[in-house]
Amino acid sequence: MNGNLKRRILITGGCGKIGSYFVRFASDKYAIRVVDKLAWDPEKLGPFSGESLVLDLQNPEACRQACEGMDMVIHLAADASPEAGFEDSLLGNNIVATYNIFRAAQESHCQRLIFASSAHAVAAYPPDVQIKINMPVRPTNLYGVSKCFGEALAAYFAFNEGLPGIVLRIGAYVFPEHPEDLSAVEQDAYLSPDDFNDLLVKCLETPNITFAIAHAISDNKCKRLDLTETREILGYQPQADAFELFGSLR
Repeated sequence: MNGNLKRRILITGGCGKIGSYFVRFASDKYAIRVVDKLAWDPEKLGPFSGESLVLDLQNPEACRQACEGMDMVIHLAADASPEAGFEDSLLGNNIVATYNIFRAAQESHCQRLIFASSAHAVAAYPPDVQIKINMPVRPTNLYGVSKCFGEALAAYFAFNEGLPGIVLRIGAYVFPEHPEDLSAVEQDAYLSPDDFNDLLVKCLETPNITFAIAHAISDNKCKRLDLTETREILGYQPQADAFELFGSLR
């Protein structure tokens, strides 16, 4: 990539809550292409000078169109409901579409794919156990199972097909002005949107990573997910603490 040019970033699911917040934050830093089931709505989401495509990621050709000319991919698109059914949603939205975007990114010679996994991939451990990155996956629902598939796919493509990948196990992403969206049992997995924006930039900018799993939560006093490797590998320095922000929700 020419040093005078902005890095070209594809963000799937870029019109969603997480994606649109990052797009607004990073649109001056990167040349961003957003892909979603609906076009970017400036009245609802704010101004965006990048490219917005409406594509079905269950279509391999659509994924090739999305990845063409991109340097890196942030794959956020998914059915994120813990209650989602497997055959009617997860199979297409979280399995087929995820494979398609990995394959298209590899064929397009993208430099890295950042995969949005979830704490649900490991949430079946007892609540008093802090989850380390090297512990086996232990999903608590079929949504978590679909994220385990994406994590394995990221490792496969990184070690076998030359597409470096970073897996982000995302915790409870809640805006501070909406404390009602965070339950008491989620405080130890709280993820500040501003901390996550910072983590995504570090995923895009940190060099020499073939494959990594990172835990995406904030600097909560009690941490459901261990942040040791995330800090060491990516230089992540989260600022928020759910227990200070929201007090006791119990």
